[in-house]
Amino acid sequence: MTDAVTADAVAECILSAVSTFHERFAEITHRARGRFLGRDWQGMRSDALERLELYGDSVNRTVDLLRDRFGEVVDDRDVWASARSRYAGWTTGRPNRELDETFFNSMTRRILVTVGVDEAVEFVGGGRDTKEGEDPGEFRTYPVRSGIRQALQALVADTALPLTGGIRRPALERIADRIRQRLEKNGARLRRIEVLENLFYRNQGAYLVGRLVREGAPPLPMVLAFRHPPDGIALEAVLLDEDSLSILFSFTRSAFHVVCPHPRETVGFLRTLLPHKLVGELYSSIGHFKHAKTELYRDLLAYAEHCGEDRFVEAPGAPGMVMIVFAMPHHDLVIKLIRDRFQRPKTTTRRQVIEQYAYVFKHHRAGRLVEAQEFEFLSFDRCWFAGPLLETLLQEAGRTVRLSGNDVVIRHAYVERRVTPLDLYLKTAAEAEAAAAVADFGEAIRDLALSNIFPGDLLLKNFGVTRHGRVVFYDYDELCPLTDCRFRSLPQARSDFEELADEPWFHVQDNDVFPEEFTPFLGLQDHRKEMLLQQHGDLFRPAFWIEAQQDVRSGTLREIPPYRQADRLFPERPPQDETLRLNERRDL
Repeated sequence: MTDAVTADAVAECILSAVSTFHERFAEITHRARGRFLGRDWQGMRSDALERLELYGDSVNRTVDLLRDRFGEVVDDRDVWASARSRYAGWTTGRPNRELDETFFNSMTRRILVTVGVDEAVEFVGGGRDTKEGEDPGEFRTYPVRSGIRQALQALVADTALPLTGGIRRPALERIADRIRQRLEKNGARLRRIEVLENLFYRNQGAYLVGRLVREGAPPLPMVLAFRHPPDGIALEAVLLDEDSLSILFSFTRSAFHVVCPHPRETVGFLRTLLPHKLVGELYSSIGHFKHAKTELYRDLLAYAEHCGEDRFVEAPGAPGMVMIVFAMPHHDLVIKLIRDRFQRPKTTTRRQVIEQYAYVFKHHRAGRLVEAQEFEFLSFDRCWFAGPLLETLLQEAGRTVRLSGNDVVIRHAYVERRVTPLDLYLKTAAEAEAAAAVADFGEAIRDLALSNIFPGDLLLKNFGVTRHGRVVFYDYDELCPLTDCRFRSLPQARSDFEELADEPWFHVQDNDVFPEEFTPFLGLQDHRKEMLLQQHGDLFRPAFWIEAQQDVRSGTLREIPPYRQADRLFPERPPQDETLRLNERRDL
């Protein structure tokens, strides 16, 4: 078989594999509507995990197939360069072209172990500009000539959701009133409402995503949130501002299941509503995590195109015992590397840290766990690194970082969205903002527990604050499933000797946790510690944690609504579902 014939066969094999991947991805995604209608929340979680694992399984099977079929020839870079050319021609015009290209890149990087970027065997620049993506088939249009409520009635009817009859009319009237108030505040006349064709499903919610198109002004976002409590489907909330939408599409939440035959056009539509979101984050929000990595890396390379204007430096905050974190001061992403040796008292291993990050990637993140994208064999020009940082990396992460000529090669890294460490935030925030952050710190711990996560270290430096003031968790080396812990009360000392002992006088197992001991290690000032205890005192007693464990073990799935209490259409009405009652006081 000639090299040209082999290249054609390789390209054809990959195209067939990626087509099968798209079909399987769509099949899983299509289940979401049935899961929502049937209140099958466990099935929704199972589908989410199955879809997360689909890409890696597809790549592994395809790599094995190529090696079985072509043997050592598949390691020939020239064959891959020819295959790339043929593949590019075949994927032109396909609705998932950018995803097809990323899949091809996954093949070459796995087989050729590419360091940095190799334009001869990889797709580097991507296709059309994602910012504009406007495809007529991606959204429906509703004129408002007959009134806003009539347009809303039509678009809700087109969802074909069997809404509970008694609440439909008042819900639509409240949505129309809030839209009018929003328009009055912004001073532009509404021309029409546009909504994406298909609902976005996640956990126990369904969302209709759209925009209010105004005359002579940028569009305003409009998202309708549906819930399905035991007594029927209802319109639960309306989101009409970018901040609310940004929380809904946060990098701390699991992906939506939404049928979108043209992902680039869907992302383009979302960009008109969330112009400050990175393109990669939006791809991740609809389940295309690998292409999200491609977009994130392209964004980073584009930002640092002119060397020396904004160099990598260690990120603000207390240095980690396990991770080295660095970033460009004016960029939204941070890079995290695992140290060669961990400082005491850390006893975890490098392999365990990697497993923790993989666990978080597949876990329900409840709006509190920052998404970490895993990268291998990154390469940056040496001039991008400040001298002290490069010295630190080479000395303390030599297993991961090496110099190759004028390039800094990073064997393994995690890339995350930048947040402000909570300890630093509290030092400079106004008192009202600091009080809100302390309250949300307790809510974050509670949300993690309800999603079967125990953070391990509750130090403030392991938590961060987003630009919306939400507290999130990003240090995963001590994280574990809540159900793996044994929560205990501290035994009463039987003598002064036991009371004053430096070491515990009672037997302590590795998985024992004593909530009463949390407060001395938080690092909060006394008045803020008192505030936390007043609002979240139950977090410092075993009973809360044991009850949360019982819920998890019983299969109870607690829904944490990704919107504020004020966004609910009927905040004065007691929620009908137990999962909402637990969270009704929350203001995201």
